[in-house]
Amino acid sequence: MEADEKKCPQCAETIKSEAKICRFCGHSFENIASSEQGDSSLPDKKPGQGKGCLIALGTLVALGIFGSLLSSGSDPTPSANMVASENVGEATSKLSKANSDDNQGATASEASETRSNVGLFGPRANAARSAQQYLNMTGFSREGLIEQLSSGAGDGYSIADATAAVDSLTVDWNEQAVRSAKQYLDMTGFSCSGLVEQLSSDAGSKYTKAQARYGAEQAGAC
Repeated sequence: MEADEKKCPQCAETIKSEAKICRFCGHSFENIASSEQGDSSLPDKKPGQGKGCLIALGTLVALGIFGSLLSSGSDPTPSANMVASENVGEATSKLSKANSDDNQGATASEASETRSNVGLFGPRANAARSAQQYLNMTGFSREGLIEQLSSGAGDGYSIADATAAVDSLTVDWNEQAVRSAKQYLDMTGFSCSGLVEQLSSDAGSKYTKAQARYGAEQAGAC
């Protein structure tokens, strides 16, 4: 077969290479050329190319949603902020309650001291404060407390001021006798009569006989 010849794919006869139609069977070479040209114009599709496009599209959508949240000022962690807010509120409530309790305690203490000084001014008010401080430390009879406030070895108030101060206080003298009796027994042993004498004598605590007897009995000496 010559260089300027070609074989017909339909009838296998040899014809000129420029021929567009086979002279033996009528086969058209233009259809073949168009088909080959159309196939060669299609681009090659690479494996995974479609999947990559889908991934890129999904990424863009996710970024768009996140950007919308940021621009609208939405808080991505509302639960955490809610818990923190509740904890702050609870701590503030506890602090307010503690301050309220402290204020109530201070108010009660001030009210107690005010009641002990009702109607007293100047030296008598001071004597009443001194008397209350003595009673907070140890047991005293009425006469013994007046003497402590008015004696030169004590506070040096006048007898009138000391008496007014002691009488302004609300004191259970029987209970004071019990305190004194227990304090004596903590120091040394006493018989019933000896403790009553110690509690009631002028050289002792100056309770009345009845108060001294009550104190000795309640302390367990009788």
